[in-house]
Amino acid sequence: MNQSALSLLLTRASCGLLQAPAPDGEILEHILQAGLRAPDHGHLQPFQFLLAEGEGLNRLGTLLAESAKADGAADDVIERAAQLPLRAPLVITVVAKVTPHNKVPEFEQHLSAGCAVMAMQMAAQAQGFGGIWRSGPLMYSRRLHELLGLNERDQIVGFLYLGTPATSLRIPSFANSADFVRRI
Repeated sequence: MNQSALSLLLTRASCGLLQAPAPDGEILEHILQAGLRAPDHGHLQPFQFLLAEGEGLNRLGTLLAESAKADGAADDVIERAAQLPLRAPLVITVVAKVTPHNKVPEFEQHLSAGCAVMAMQMAAQAQGFGGIWRSGPLMYSRRLHELLGLNERDQIVGFLYLGTPATSLRIPSFANSADFVRRI
């Protein structure tokens, strides 16, 4: 049994307080490769990873604010949207790149991209970095999808914020699996 892999899975924790440095080079490549190993029915590779770091964080913030404005958000929400990417030194927008397929429905392709987010977060944690998978109403904004050059069928499945933890990770307490299991 691979105890270190099991330990990683059992101690998975999100970290919302992130600072520089962000993963880069070979470490970032490992994170991206982990995402590409997500379960993928039909070998469609239904994902795309949009990386924002440095000035790209400000560009992403501008796109988020413009999308919030186009979607009719209040002024304070628009202002906050512009600042969202600045909470980490690296933000990966993970997109389900949907391909019409007679055996692989869109939903499965969305799930595959979601698995990629989890795999990348775990790969970051395994290499000493922290991360948090964020969502929110802007990930459903068709205006944001347009601004990012995505197709009509594509769907953002999350924003993966990565960096160095600015605080110690709080490992969630174990839940009683019996509360979530029903044998059939």
